[in-house]
Amino acid sequence: MIDMEDHLEEYIGKIIKGVGGFYYVYVEAHGIYECKAKGIFRKNNKKPLVGDMVKLTPLPDTDNDMLGSIMELLPRKSELIRPQVANVDQAMVVFAAAEPEPNFNLLDRFLISMSIQDIPTIICFNKVDMVDEDKVKEYMNIYENSGFKTCFISVLEDEGVDEIRAYLKNKTTVLAGPSGVGKSSLLNLLKPDANMETGEISKKLKRGRHTTRHSEIFHIEEDTFVLDTPGFSSLYVNDIDKEDIKNYFDEFSEYEDECKFLGCLHINEPVCGVKKALEEGKISRVRYDNYKLLIKELENNRKY
Repeated sequence: MIDMEDHLEEYIGKIIKGVGGFYYVYVEAHGIYECKAKGIFRKNNKKPLVGDMVKLTPLPDTDNDMLGSIMELLPRKSELIRPQVANVDQAMVVFAAAEPEPNFNLLDRFLISMSIQDIPTIICFNKVDMVDEDKVKEYMNIYENSGFKTCFISVLEDEGVDEIRAYLKNKTTVLAGPSGVGKSSLLNLLKPDANMETGEISKKLKRGRHTTRHSEIFHIEEDTFVLDTPGFSSLYVNDIDKEDIKNYFDEFSEYEDECKFLGCLHINEPVCGVKKALEEGKISRVRYDNYKLLIKELENNRKY
């Protein structure tokens, strides 16, 4: 007697979007399956996340839609809290070189947030066609010793995008940044049919694209995915002690041996190697000022 279960196909794919209890799973060489998760996950208090790798079984359907059932969540190698997503390899934060002017305090907050979650981050300045070479050098100098890769591109002129593709290759990357910096334009350049992919999911839902933005992963090429996230205009760094903030400013570490006091915060203490390096131009004034603002913010939060 033939066991029909032995003949059920089983695919491994990545959840690229979750809406209203439905999960959209990309399977290489097949496409996007609309899936429900088996009740066993709810029973075990396991919730599939965007970015999860799963095993699914396709379901027969008279409308020829690609339907499936998620049978198993595969082990996660990482889990990001904000946005909540699994199996992210790195983040790329996009700011504009101009229009709008970059908010370096917001950028540094994002870098710290990703570092706390152990996510390597690449800084990308778009719209370099709108600034002169001196301005690019100025931005470059701010982050040259910060421990973060920095790249400068123009989506409008398709400049530097090949470098971005190289950074993204064979990884799942969170693409983040404020509104108006050209993040969507960059995604459209990397994935020209991104809107078609979103439309395909909307069609399955039998409604238009949601006004509420959901995190969504786009398949760029083999084993290469980009997670598009809603633009942010503020970011609070609360889950850290003020004494630990300096650990997320890599450029300080080279000069901390010259500090007189162990645990020096590099603000009011005398004989401070970091402040000395700052005065000598070895540390970015922009980065240092942002560091001081974060210390002050955390001190004020502790009062309440």
